[in-house]
Amino acid sequence: MTNLRKAIICGGCFWGIEENFRTKPGIISTEVGYAGGNSNNTSYEDVCSGKTGHAECVKLTYDEKLISYEKILDLFFKMHDPTQKDMQYPDIGTQYRSEIFYVDETQKKIALMEKNKFNNLHKNKVVTNINPLSTYVKAEEYHQKYIFKKNR
Repeated sequence: MTNLRKAIICGGCFWGIEENFRTKPGIISTEVGYAGGNSNNTSYEDVCSGKTGHAECVKLTYDEKLISYEKILDLFFKMHDPTQKDMQYPDIGTQYRSEIFYVDETQKKIALMEKNKFNNLHKNKVVTNINPLSTYVKAEEYHQKYIFKKNR
């Protein structure tokens, strides 16, 4: 299918973000992982040390005919607090930062527009980072669809 695209987003613990997107129309698959770090090989324990530079993220495969990148980012900004630096709710550390990793210039442009839109809606400044995807490592299998598996 030529309409399939990838989106990489980080908004705190990857379990909740993944579960929020897992059943959205147009989302073909979800995968949790680690992005933006200094290595293409890491583990949950390494990432939690704060030394690798990775953030917990969700990789979405989506059908752009059914859901737009704009809609994905709109949902993303609404499902976490993009004004919290290096944390989300009880989770603290750089691995829980708010970040969008773009895969092309179109995604970069859309991400900047969406961030600006939400910055105008928030009292506090949106601190979501927007960067090109440099590294991505799939998280361990026990993290994949964790909330779904736990609640079955």
